[in-house]
Amino acid sequence: MIGRIQGTLVSIHPPRLLVDCQGVGYEIDVPMSTLYQLPEVNQKITLLTHFQVREDAQQLFGFATETEREAFRQLIKISGVGSRTALAVLSGMSVNELAQAIALQEAGRLTQVPGIGKKTAERLCLELKGKLAPDLGITGKPQIIEASSEILQALLALGYSEKEALLTLKQIPPDSTVSDGIRMGLKYLSKS
Repeated sequence: MIGRIQGTLVSIHPPRLLVDCQGVGYEIDVPMSTLYQLPEVNQKITLLTHFQVREDAQQLFGFATETEREAFRQLIKISGVGSRTALAVLSGMSVNELAQAIALQEAGRLTQVPGIGKKTAERLCLELKGKLAPDLGITGKPQIIEASSEILQALLALGYSEKEALLTLKQIPPDSTVSDGIRMGLKYLSKS
């Protein structure tokens, strides 16, 4: 319903802003990534928004970029992930970092965000797989990312820790096939 707000930034009380639009003050919740890009108080501001109506509240969320807003919308579609959790995720990591963590199925990176436990991180990885990377500009070719993810999963299935597997993945050339990558990974792990 409300897709964009343009007006004067009246106050900042993280994570909430007050924006005056021709005499009407809108309270808008924003992630930290947007907060860092704000101009000084009493300056003009334009934010892309997401308007959420619930039984007990009506909330307006603001974003500096379209990719942030789209990531927020994808996050809140997931069962058990509310708007506060989605804001926490976008405050704790950039959209590109989130997309990479999802593409490579790195639940451990998501648990570093306050409020995200292991089960929620695994659910995010599962339900967002293939939804963030194409739309939100992950750098690199999708098949390379897919191969890296399969190599990582294979090393984890063989009993190596996530730390060992991720360290090994960095030693494997990014254009390797899955079978070559696993072979090189095992050779690297046997030497260390």
